[in-house]
Amino acid sequence: MRKTLLFLLLSTSFCFAQKEELKPLRTSIETDTRAIRQDVPMTNSIRKAFAEGTRDFTGKPGPNYWQMETDFTINASLDPSTQTITGSEKIMVHNNSKDDLEAIVLRLDHNIFRADVPRGSSVPAEQTEGMIVTRITVGGEEVDLKAAPRRRNDPPALRAYGLTQTVATISLVDPIKAGTSVELEIDWHTKLPGGDGGRGHRMTQRFDSTLFQPTQWFPRLAKYDDLRGWETSVYLGPAEFFNNFGKFDVSITMPEGWIVTGTGVLQNPEELLTDKALDQYSKVLESDEELTIVGENDPKTQSGGEKTWHFVADKVNDFAWATSNKFIWKGTRANIPGKGYVPIYMVFIPERARYFEQAAEKTRHAMEFYSELWAPYPFPQLTLQDGPSAGMEYPMVINSNQGAADHETAHQWWPMMLGTNETRYGWMDEGFNQYMNILSGADSRNEAYDLDGLGQRYGRISGSEDEAPMMWSANNGGEGYGFQTYGKTPLMLSMLGGIVGDEAVIEGIRKYTDVWKYKHPSPWDFMFFMNHELDQNLEWFWYYWLFTTEAVDGSIENVETVDGKTTVTVRQDGQMPAPVVLRVEFEDEGTDIKSLPNSKIIDENTVEVTWPVTVWFDGNKTFEAQMDFGGRKIKNITLDPHGRFPDYEVKDNVWPRK
Repeated sequence: MRKTLLFLLLSTSFCFAQKEELKPLRTSIETDTRAIRQDVPMTNSIRKAFAEGTRDFTGKPGPNYWQMETDFTINASLDPSTQTITGSEKIMVHNNSKDDLEAIVLRLDHNIFRADVPRGSSVPAEQTEGMIVTRITVGGEEVDLKAAPRRRNDPPALRAYGLTQTVATISLVDPIKAGTSVELEIDWHTKLPGGDGGRGHRMTQRFDSTLFQPTQWFPRLAKYDDLRGWETSVYLGPAEFFNNFGKFDVSITMPEGWIVTGTGVLQNPEELLTDKALDQYSKVLESDEELTIVGENDPKTQSGGEKTWHFVADKVNDFAWATSNKFIWKGTRANIPGKGYVPIYMVFIPERARYFEQAAEKTRHAMEFYSELWAPYPFPQLTLQDGPSAGMEYPMVINSNQGAADHETAHQWWPMMLGTNETRYGWMDEGFNQYMNILSGADSRNEAYDLDGLGQRYGRISGSEDEAPMMWSANNGGEGYGFQTYGKTPLMLSMLGGIVGDEAVIEGIRKYTDVWKYKHPSPWDFMFFMNHELDQNLEWFWYYWLFTTEAVDGSIENVETVDGKTTVTVRQDGQMPAPVVLRVEFEDEGTDIKSLPNSKIIDENTVEVTWPVTVWFDGNKTFEAQMDFGGRKIKNITLDPHGRFPDYEVKDNVWPRK
């Protein structure tokens, strides 16, 4: 989901302003010692996975790794006059787990538009009856949809509970045995909300009755995994989703003259498009120019009544679409390294054409840049869809214009290729996304990326009571959701780059991407994988960034030079430790500067000296950094010169004091 840089700056500024009032000065009653935790918490869910061999300390899938798969066949139609989708679907559930499933959990996200469900900060544009399920079968057997609430001693029965909520449960008489499959059939209908009162993405899904942008619009199987079984977190609005991979075969019927785009490859363009549109559609991969497939005044489809648009997508975790009788449809291409040309489509209404003038260029750059950065773009096409939600992502589809094109395109890598649990760990997709947007933005300007200062900035935010730790469920992040999910990860990776080098971080994430593509990594998988790839035990680092809201708060407390040997007393008042990095600048005249084993020459008058984080593991808050450079006089010393380590007050990082 899109959160603009402006949002991040505003939310960060709010935290800064609050912290300026609340940050206490260090007083004499504070201790001079601290306990440094050097390992990460192992929750019951990850311990279970380790014990069963589905995951391990390498950070790679364990020898017994498995994942549920679901294949959907959906037939749906939309009536523009009532703004209602009516659908029938089949879900083939492949129980690849080691468990016999005694229940099935469904996600009915459109029930968030009802008046009687819990939600977070999002506000629907329109109150509706939600997703109305009219029929369910499991293995051909009818499910009782009107069962009374289940009591503890009730005998097993094929019943559905919670159909008016965003999470529903089907109790089974006969469990779905491990290693077997079963087919669900579900009939349903739902109205798409519209109007001016919506707040939050996915809360408004149409412009009047001329453009519809359905998302999370059909009953889905909840995720079942090796960590905690069924993911039953209710859908509250801000946090997104965690779905199974599988195949989608989707047919959408619309009146004549309505263009439909969506996840997947269109299977029957010759049955739908005019000869002129077909000709242009066939030429999209021939040029970097934007081709108009259907123009503003062109017939949108062939004549002859209702049209059924048929899409197929494999190895995807969701399906989204858009439709309008006013769409302009354009196409161009991106050149994906190791893969070749992939089409980019854009659909938008004429009065919003200005928002798409640079959309193709920005999207092409993103697809090509991220393909080089992480892995080749994983899908056969990408479509930008106009509509009221102008910053949201689904496989092969971004509901976006040029404003969020880079950010939403990046989501095709995570969570669309790496299926992270956005409901709990939003930072694993949105946070990584914000980080890679920094890299892409610099490349688009033909500049070198610069992550200096980001890690240090967190010191001015740390400690706010509105900030939830990153490992706190994003679904319950409250007022701090935006910073927890979007803003903090680039700061964390800035500090990591300050320890091991930015290119090492990027290479580690590149390998992590390859190992976990089309799978479901957890935070522990990422932590342990990066430890392994960077050849360091960074558990202390992950603990403080992911499980706490602590900072480093470093300072230069004293500098003494005796007989040419300089001792710098460095202090860290926060609970988070960090390496000691000192930039030493010398006067122009004097003897040659002696080299030290832990030093790096920056120029003829400047040296950087580094001590590892382990110097703090004895618990002291001060460290005496001793240096012998010979007789050259020192002009000034700067602690953390690249601004990578969280620090509230940076004025005390310089000697002599300014």
